[in-house]
Amino acid sequence: MWMTFWLAIGLSITASAQPSDLSPSEQYIEQWSDEAVYQMAVHGIPASITLAQGILESGNGQSQLALKSNNHFGIKCHGKWQGDRVYHDDDAEDECFRAYQNAAESFHDHSQFLKKTRYERLFELEPTDYKGWAKGLKKCGYATNPKYASKLIALINRYELESFDEEGLALAASREAFGEAKDATVELQKNTAREANGSGMNPNKTGEVLSGIRSMQMSENAIRYTLANAEDSYESLAEELDMMVWQLYRYNEVERKAKSAPYRPAAGEIVYLQPKRSQGRVNWLTLHEGESIWQASQRSGVSVKALVRKNRLSEANPHPPSGQLSLKWRITPEGKLPGWVRTIQGLSG
Repeated sequence: MWMTFWLAIGLSITASAQPSDLSPSEQYIEQWSDEAVYQMAVHGIPASITLAQGILESGNGQSQLALKSNNHFGIKCHGKWQGDRVYHDDDAEDECFRAYQNAAESFHDHSQFLKKTRYERLFELEPTDYKGWAKGLKKCGYATNPKYASKLIALINRYELESFDEEGLALAASREAFGEAKDATVELQKNTAREANGSGMNPNKTGEVLSGIRSMQMSENAIRYTLANAEDSYESLAEELDMMVWQLYRYNEVERKAKSAPYRPAAGEIVYLQPKRSQGRVNWLTLHEGESIWQASQRSGVSVKALVRKNRLSEANPHPPSGQLSLKWRITPEGKLPGWVRTIQGLSG
């Protein structure tokens, strides 16, 4: 049911074109959007700006500097640079540029570079104010081209790169929630252990707390959940747990129709009490025989929308042919993790 729903409203985020149908800039975006989103979540630089700068500075990753040294942002050596270097003609002949082992290092160094005092005023802007960031980069002297800001803005508008800023904010929120939930779990375990002797509560080794007949647990993906009993409905659970009914429907991605009967989860079914994440803690999830994408989403704690996008699912391709779902990264058209992920993690697929 929910596979059809997400395909109807969410496939705009899933690229259905094959690499041969994409322009060089679109191919660059396909390859590096996840990295730009990650950098935004960690460092606060708009993903749209990172992608636009990468496209412009590296010639879609095909410039001599990018191919020779994995330098996608035209960052020069400067006085304190201790890493590898190459020499390339730019504003002057034979200028020193930073060189990296792989392009992912270039993205990380770009984020670090923009944290210099010279650019600190940019971080006072809203993270979705890409126009302000583009103009600020030019004003702070990132590039000498007088049209640098307008070129960045044009690229962002043309390829709708601002959508990746929303993903960056979502991932940042997910990372923050993950940290808070992890801390809360540790504190919960400590408090439960202290209270167990005198209150009759039952702490188990996974941090589960039993109070009466309702078990509240924390998933591996740091999302609070409970397991449904045979007589439960979302309505009865909401009343028991002092929650709004819409929260349970939304958090578990179950469609709520005005005239339909209340949704009754099967006995033992996971019912999330917080939103699912945009990525998992491991790279892959192996699908069980006959398992739907929604069921895999409930099992992994990764939203259906995120699974659809990361795995390039479509109406014509509703399940991954490999039988595995990527939980962290958007796979290539060949069904593999991005090349830079495989390089860093030493993986073959």
